[in-house]
Amino acid sequence: MRHRKSGIKLGRTTSHRQAMFRNMVTSLFKYDRLQTTDIKAKELRRWADHVITLAKQGDLHARRQVLAILREKNVVHKLFDEVDKRFGKLNGGYTRIVKIGTRPGDAAPISLIELVSFEEKAKKTKKKPKAAAKVKGRQEAPAMVAKEDTSEAQLSEKTPTEESPSEPVEAAAEPADAEGQPESDKPAAVEAATEDLQNEDQMAEDEAQTKTEDEASKKQEE
Repeated sequence: MRHRKSGIKLGRTTSHRQAMFRNMVTSLFKYDRLQTTDIKAKELRRWADHVITLAKQGDLHARRQVLAILREKNVVHKLFDEVDKRFGKLNGGYTRIVKIGTRPGDAAPISLIELVSFEEKAKKTKKKPKAAAKVKGRQEAPAMVAKEDTSEAQLSEKTPTEESPSEPVEAAAEPADAEGQPESDKPAAVEAATEDLQNEDQMAEDEAQTKTEDEASKKQEE
């Protein structure tokens, strides 16, 4: 019975299997990636996680335990020096397994196992706030349109649509020069012309009133 005995045998003896995975995990930390079969890659992940957990402790005892697993001292010293920058803020998920295909010789499934750093995961998480900012921009756009519509409505209320019958036509629409000067800056000739027009309008109104009074007096005589 294999109670509490994790791992795979791979048709090898214990010494052969341990020597093989020690070489593989050393190559993984030396070159940051390794190409092997799917089954070996999944088992190699356990070895790599155990080594990184020991390296995070950083004491002398943990360094000696890692030296008992890895074959090269330079790789061990490099791992202990860079473990805080590379894996300090990660709580697992130190490796990534990508399936490549099959091996030409025996059609065995091949995978690529590589180390994952905190910087790569930080770049992926930074994309989410950008998406949230886009959603905020879409929500704010209708509000801006509503403000523009209200300003146009206020302008339409301020502009006169109908002319009052009591005021003359000239008062409703003030003439302007080609250069856009105000009425106070016009020459005296233009002001005199406007006064003449107003006098003519008053004469016409007086004549109309006299006619109506004559007609009313004639009707009373009859």
